[in-house]
Amino acid sequence: MNVNDTKRLSRLTAILTQFQTKRLLTASELAEKFSISKRTIYRDIKALEQAGIPILTEDGKGYSLMDGYRIPPVMFSENEANALITAEQLVLRNKDASFVKDYTDAITKIKSVLRNNTKDKVNLLSNRIVFGKNADCERTSNNLSTLQLALTNFNPVKIKYYSPGNNQTTERIIEPFAIYTSQENWLLIALCRLRNDYRAFRLDRIESLLVQNHTFEPHKISFEEYFDICRKKCSTPLT
Repeated sequence: MNVNDTKRLSRLTAILTQFQTKRLLTASELAEKFSISKRTIYRDIKALEQAGIPILTEDGKGYSLMDGYRIPPVMFSENEANALITAEQLVLRNKDASFVKDYTDAITKIKSVLRNNTKDKVNLLSNRIVFGKNADCERTSNNLSTLQLALTNFNPVKIKYYSPGNNQTTERIIEPFAIYTSQENWLLIALCRLRNDYRAFRLDRIESLLVQNHTFEPHKISFEEYFDICRKKCSTPLT
C-alpha cells in the first residue's frame, strides 16, 4: 500500500467517524473538513458504498447512514485518549453536578474500549494533572443535563429564578436557546416569555425547574446574531 492509498484509507475511516457524529452530511461540509474537492468526496462516498456501507443520498440535502446501521466502535489513539483525560480533569472542577456525572460516566465507557497499555497510560495521566480553579470541587447547580435535553428537544421550561439585584424570586416560562460558560458559571440563554425577550440565566440561581411536555418553534436567530444584539446593548442581560 503506497502513501496515497494510506492517506485515502485514513480519510475514508475519518468520513465514517463523521457519519457517527452527525445524522446528515453534505459534500461541501466533508470537502471543507478534509481540505479536498467535492469531486474527491463523491469518489470516496462511492468507495464506501462499494465496500458495503449503506449510505443514503437525500436529494438536495446530503448523505446519511441507513437508520439502524452501526459502525464498529472507534479506537482512540493515545493522543486522543490523553486529550479526553485532560478534559475530564477540567470537568471534575465544574460547578454543575449533573454535567460532572454525565461526563464521568461517558469517560468510563470510553476507557472500556481503550487498549490495555493505553488504559495504564491515561490512568497515570489522570493522576498527574491538577487544575487549581474550584479545587474544592464545589457544586452550585445540578440542572445542566436537564436543560441540555430541553434545548435539543425544544421543550419550554418553567423555572423559579432568583435575582440578587432586587432580592426577588420570579416564576417564568423560558424557551432554551443556547448554553455557555463564564468564569466557571454556566449560563442558559433563553427566550423569556415573561419579558418577551432573550435573557441569560445563571444556572446556580435557578431554584427549581419543570420541563414542559410540549414543544416550541425552533428559534430563527443564530448564536452569532444573539451576541450582536448583546453588543449593541453593551452587555449581556442577566435577569
